[in-house]
Order: sequence, then C-alpha cells, then structure tokens
Amino acid sequence: MFLGVDGGGTKTAFCLVDLDGRIAAEARTASVYYLSDGLPIVEPLLRQGIDEVCRTAGISVPDITYAFFGLPAYGEISTDQPMLDALLARILGTADYRCGNDMICGWAGSLGAVDGINVVAGTGSIAYGEHEGRQWRGGGWSELFGDEGSGYWVAIHGLNAFSRMVDGRLPAGPLVGEMRQALSLAADFDAIDVVVNRWHGDRGKIANLSKVVVQAAGAGDTVATGILREAGRELALLVDVGRRALEFDASQPVAVSYSGGMFGSAHVLASFRDSLSLKYDLREPLLRPHIGAALYAARLHGHPLRAEQVHSTASFSLAEEPR
Repeated sequence: MFLGVDGGGTKTAFCLVDLDGRIAAEARTASVYYLSDGLPIVEPLLRQGIDEVCRTAGISVPDITYAFFGLPAYGEISTDQPMLDALLARILGTADYRCGNDMICGWAGSLGAVDGINVVAGTGSIAYGEHEGRQWRGGGWSELFGDEGSGYWVAIHGLNAFSRMVDGRLPAGPLVGEMRQALSLAADFDAIDVVVNRWHGDRGKIANLSKVVVQAAGAGDTVATGILREAGRELALLVDVGRRALEFDASQPVAVSYSGGMFGSAHVLASFRDSLSLKYDLREPLLRPHIGAALYAARLHGHPLRAEQVHSTASFSLAEEPR
C-alpha cells in the first residue's frame, strides 16, 4: 500500500492506494499548518488520519509500503525540517517515506506526476514543476508579502474594496451587502473587530472570505470581478516564470494544470486560461492532490503508477472533492 498525505491550509487529506492503483481508503483531519499553533499539532493529526485510513483499508501501519507527506511550509523553515522528519519516522516506525512541500501533491495529482507545471491556489498560492529531472517552485512567499492569487489574497483585496466602498472611495456594489452578511456586521466598522480582534487575523478564516468576493462577482460586482481576474493573471505569471526556469524548449508545448479552491471561480480560471499563450497545453486536473501524493509515493518506491490506472469504487470524481 502507498500512502499519500496532502496537508493543505484548511484540511489534511490522506489516501491509500494499492499496487494496482485502487484507492483503498481516504480520510481527513484538520490542517497541519502549524505556523500559527505550533509544531505540537502536527503529530496527533497525522496519527489520527493514518490510523483512520489503515483501519478502513484493513491494514496496520507497518503494512504501508512507502509514504509521501506533502506538508505546508515544509522546506521554508530549515530548522523545522529535522523535527518534522523525526516525527514522521516515529509515526511510521520506518524510513520508507519522504516529506516535501504540499505543492508536490498538487502537481502529482493534476498532471499525473509527468513533466509540466501545476499552480495551486487555495488558502495560499504556489507553483511547482518538473522537466527532465529538474525541479522548480515559485510563489508561496506567505500571506504577508506573497501568495498572489490565493484565497487569502483575494479576501484581503475584497476587504479593502469593501472599506473603500463604504467610505465612498469606490462606487458601492453587491460586495458591500455580501460582506456585511458574511461578517454579521451591526455596523461597518465592526469588520475591524471581527477580523483583527475576534479572529486575530486567522489565515484560514480570512481566506474563506474569498467566497464572498466570488459571490459578489456572481451578483455583478465589477470590482469583485476585477479582483478575481487579476488573481488569474498573477497565477499565470508563475507559469511563465516556471517555463523559463525549467528550460523547456521554446517550441515545446508545456503541460500545465491547476489545483486549489480558487480555481473553482469561473473568473479566476478564465483569466488564468486567457493569460496563457499557445505555448501551453492547459489540462484539467486528473486526480485530487492527496491521491497524487500516493501516486508520488509509488513512484519514489520504484513502482510508478499512471494516472489512468488509479480507480475507486466511490461515486465521486477522482479529480474533484466529494461534496
């Protein structure tokens, strides 16, 4: 059995795939994004998810052949890496695993672990690609001064537009009513109290407000629509940078895909697509990131599986989150 773990900004997803590509079990826990609450949250959540998928599949932890853990912020804080690796070794009781950033899960799932570039736009944003053994990442510079095009970035721009509309610095549109409702505001300035004082700037809660921007755009708010289209352009820029860094031949169409909740916005996806030139072969995601992580674990073990070999008895799409 091959274990894949995708640690996103809002949840952690687990998957076991057998030697034939059958999905034997899946599970979810809360996010292991530990930069807010500290490293101690990681081990219990990983143990919980691994125990659940093993129980569902009818195996024990030692029966896992190889595992890949895609963890948020891995590789970005060098002093934390030995501690993360050590806790994974404790959980599995073996060295038959590898840990990397969760961006690899998005790439492996969306493109089936073949050469190309994948862009992730969820709570944060990042891009990852491979070409003839070369590896590249771009973006993912945190919500404070990066993560352009992400849910957090869209939400912050939405909050800024809300404040401008309330002041009269922008014409008021549907975004005002949508934001008032989402934040349950008795007065507009209570937005400061909710986001800063009650939420304490919580990354996930703020990013969730990107849904408000999407709703406002759907109601015809031109400012909200502009924010989403700008998000798509920012995400496409990562692809152009990655193409050069990975040294794809100028005449070679590069496989590109995407993952993360922001691509559920028609405006974001259309802008992303429109911003890519004919040099790219834009593909719909093949598999969800945690399934991609299991596929990558199989590849690392020397037992590569093609995306078309992966199958499930469940009724939901392999490329979309179950609803």
